[in-house]
Amino acid sequence: MPAVKGLSQPVRANEKELKSLHILPVPDDKKVEVALQHLDEMRKKYRSFVYAMESCVKCGACAENCHTYLGTRDPNNIPTNRADLIRKIYKRYFTPEGRYFGKLAGAEDLSLDVIEQWYSYFYQCNECRRCAVACPFGIDTCEVTFIGRQILTWLGLVPKLHAGGGIAMAKTGNHVGLLKPSIEDTLEFLAEECQEEFGVEVEFPVDKPDSDILYIPSSADFLVNPYTLMGAAMFFKYIGANYTIPSIVTEAGNFGYLFDQRATQRGNVNRLLEAAEELGVKKIVWGECGHGWRAAKMYIPTMADKPVRWPITHLHDETSYYVRTGQLKLDPSKNSQPVTLHDPCNYVRACGMAETLRTTMRACVADFREMTPNKHLNFCCGGGSAILFDDPEMYQLRIKFSQKKADQVRATGVDANGDGILCAPCSICKAQLYPMVEEHKLGVEVKGLIDLLGKALVWD
Repeated sequence: MPAVKGLSQPVRANEKELKSLHILPVPDDKKVEVALQHLDEMRKKYRSFVYAMESCVKCGACAENCHTYLGTRDPNNIPTNRADLIRKIYKRYFTPEGRYFGKLAGAEDLSLDVIEQWYSYFYQCNECRRCAVACPFGIDTCEVTFIGRQILTWLGLVPKLHAGGGIAMAKTGNHVGLLKPSIEDTLEFLAEECQEEFGVEVEFPVDKPDSDILYIPSSADFLVNPYTLMGAAMFFKYIGANYTIPSIVTEAGNFGYLFDQRATQRGNVNRLLEAAEELGVKKIVWGECGHGWRAAKMYIPTMADKPVRWPITHLHDETSYYVRTGQLKLDPSKNSQPVTLHDPCNYVRACGMAETLRTTMRACVADFREMTPNKHLNFCCGGGSAILFDDPEMYQLRIKFSQKKADQVRATGVDANGDGILCAPCSICKAQLYPMVEEHKLGVEVKGLIDLLGKALVWD
């Protein structure tokens, strides 16, 4: 199925990659029929989808609250218009007015060209849910685009980036295909770096039996966020935690949540519980990944093949608890630069962690400056739902999506002297913000929250 000229689309997974994900591509002459069957199935199963299809009055409140529209000014990136790409089809086949009056009722026949529009625009939605906050009816366009992505997956239309992450997770338990020897070598190197830079001797135990805590980092921490891993290790050492990192699942994120919610999550969930069982842990602590934490918090109990016997908490919940109870001695002057906080969408809009992040932030930096708006009203970084495409056309869209975030950072003044810090306590946000800072020429360095806490710790 060739791409439609004029549409910006992510590079697609090939047939071999789809086969690795147990996805059988649907032939072009069957795509419309199969898509309608799945759409019918979805409307019968999800009331939230039907609500989104039938309740929108096109008031336009979502337009100026969507960073993808603000960055691109593409009318199809207005959340209600993006939802209309599937709403028109819903009306045509599943409502009386659409069946009888067609275009007069805002209905449209499904075609291969429309499916191509789905593939383009449903992967330009960051699934940030800010439109749901702005909507007077609470319509969540994210529910629509998630369902659209799921139908596209069943048709065999999956971005190569997302498919690659899903394949790697199935094989190794992380997005980048790290095996145990590479994991151990990296952690050994980081232990040496921590000693050299901070004067703190830390350990990164891997598969250590009888540990109390199973720590699940993001695989990106092994490659591009080393200070996040070092910060976590210093925190665990400071509180005297008996922890370990499991080699079979070193990924806080879950790409299955982003394109095929029914299939690819389950494997890593069961890896996680297998590691917890074998290592005899008492608690599972999640690392810095917003969408990964939302997936873990909301889906592990329902996706697991066995009962979940362990409490699962987030590293930021842990650090804020120790800050609130006065068990950490912190010197904010160690982080003397001006710092602003990017609120990851899944933390603040889905998991209620806005104040949790700020409890730790205020305790470990000297000059904290809030963005406007902030907390649950904050704008997405532009990389949400792993829209981190590197192919030239989609990369430029990523940068456009980040325009609003760049404006927010500049408004705080933290970039004025070239030494400010943009704190992004989520691995996907970091992956988006590193190039954003460069492309928008912002004078800030991107850091994780646990990076700042690790540096601020005072050792007796």
